[in-house]
Amino acid sequence: MKKLLMTAMMVAASVGLANAQTTQRQVVEGGGTGPFKSEVVGDESCPGFTVYRPQNLKEVVAKQGKLPVIVYANGACYNNNVEMRLLLSEVASYGYVAAAIGPYDEEDVMAQWRGVLKASYPETKGEVIMANGEKIQPYTPEEIKEQQKELEQRIKEMQEKEKNGEEQTPPPFIQTYPRMLLEVLDWLIDQNATADSEYYHCLDLDHVAAMGQSCGGAQVLGVAHDPRIKTCVMLNSGIGDMSMMGSTKESLKNLHTPMFYMIGGPGDIAYENAQLDYERIADDIPVVMLNSKDGHSGTYYEKHGGNYAKAVVKWLDWQLKGKKEQSALFLNEDYLKKAFPEWTGVRKNF
Repeated sequence: MKKLLMTAMMVAASVGLANAQTTQRQVVEGGGTGPFKSEVVGDESCPGFTVYRPQNLKEVVAKQGKLPVIVYANGACYNNNVEMRLLLSEVASYGYVAAAIGPYDEEDVMAQWRGVLKASYPETKGEVIMANGEKIQPYTPEEIKEQQKELEQRIKEMQEKEKNGEEQTPPPFIQTYPRMLLEVLDWLIDQNATADSEYYHCLDLDHVAAMGQSCGGAQVLGVAHDPRIKTCVMLNSGIGDMSMMGSTKESLKNLHTPMFYMIGGPGDIAYENAQLDYERIADDIPVVMLNSKDGHSGTYYEKHGGNYAKAVVKWLDWQLKGKKEQSALFLNEDYLKKAFPEWTGVRKNF
């Protein structure tokens, strides 16, 4: 009973029962390059999530029709979606509503991920230029040595505290779980049906994508069986022979929708797992895998989410909006080489 009560409290904390009530709002990179300027919002009735959407929803729906939905899970299964802020804002500007795990956060994307990028700098990439114009170089041997010394010192201090019986500060709770993707989808469904909600009759719930980066891709596989999901996007992710977030290679048997893997090439730690997934996915499931040379961090920190955002928009336009002209990137090798000369692609079951 206690466990059930705790579970109920966690769900209530992340997805509220009230109607949508936007309390926080920001515009990222001018609202994107799409036909509809986007915004990032925090909602009092859904505090455990962040919504990326076009501004002036009703006006956009009047022009385009109801908006397809994306549910998104973060890299490291982290309870914060700042890393994908540029990409999700860009995608939303093309007429999508994306609900991402993690509460609304106004942290500086560039400051937070500068160190991550330097640490994971792929050898195949000549230069990294962030959206703010800053050029990123990999850590030098001297910097790496200094970081190692600092790490060793922190470990030594922690060991001393433990030896002396001093209380250790516990790490912050960052764990998320796959079902959160379905919980926020349930919330959107409720809001779409509620007359005084901001989302009333604005959402195309027949066209829903589940998308995740790295560990978030394992969470996508954990809910991919849900019939409401019409396509899955795996960014720098693959399960391979691993067990993560309750997903294993057996989870691939639950797939029922077209799959898109966007991988960062051999320098991406997800590369080998993604190749195994591609081989194992059943012959009745359409799947495309594109590989760049950007490593595990993709182009998420580049202006408007970089080329990864462009590929994601094309896939979603094709799969959720029926724009067949957008399929060329995924089905036409000549088009792929012309659009992204350094990328490679494979596909099957189309």
